[in-house]
Amino acid sequence: MTKADLHNMQGEKAGKVDLPEEVFNVKVNPDLIYQVTRVQMLFRRQGSAHTKDRSEVRGGGRKPWRQKGTGRARHGSSRSPIWKGGGVTFGARKERNYKKKINKRMKRSALFMVLSAKREKDMIFFVSDVNIKEPKTKEVREFLKNNFQDKSILLVLPEIERNIILATRNLKNVDTIQAQDINALDLLSYKYLVIPQASIGKIKENFLGPEGVEEQGKDSGSAEGN
Repeated sequence: MTKADLHNMQGEKAGKVDLPEEVFNVKVNPDLIYQVTRVQMLFRRQGSAHTKDRSEVRGGGRKPWRQKGTGRARHGSSRSPIWKGGGVTFGARKERNYKKKINKRMKRSALFMVLSAKREKDMIFFVSDVNIKEPKTKEVREFLKNNFQDKSILLVLPEIERNIILATRNLKNVDTIQAQDINALDLLSYKYLVIPQASIGKIKENFLGPEGVEEQGKDSGSAEGN
């Protein structure tokens, strides 16, 4: 087991916490992390940009002028791509599918690599618990201000906690996510992670399961080969 400092809401050290080696002490493969995060970004791409080709632009059914005898170039429609207001050639089309396939083992391995890299660089702040009795921003702001100095922060919650979500939604560069929903792209989008002690078990349970140690050993081998 890997050990890390455990803090309370005041930012004071409250002891040590055991971290699963399979999650927080994995060899980092930058190429795999890039590949996984790129695919995740493509999945979030809306793909709603759409330009009209000449068949979709309104008008242009009449020939602008007769074929011969005018001294001008011949044209069959004012909706031609070479005319102002005409269709667009090779423009963005909403029918295009940007998504790419990537298997679950690669996504999971990349997630553990990002967690391991952030732990190695002291960018993960482990807390014993985040207790907020009322959804007031003041309590969370004081905790974050004393420990992170207005850096971007992602708070990994063991489960949906309404008071914490309401208390943090007005804070700039602060967001919350459930432990079961974390992924490599979201973790890399924030400088620091705040992980309550209860979330550690949720992460291990959700991404490793009862046979997690053996499976992660296989994953690490396949990841290094990519």
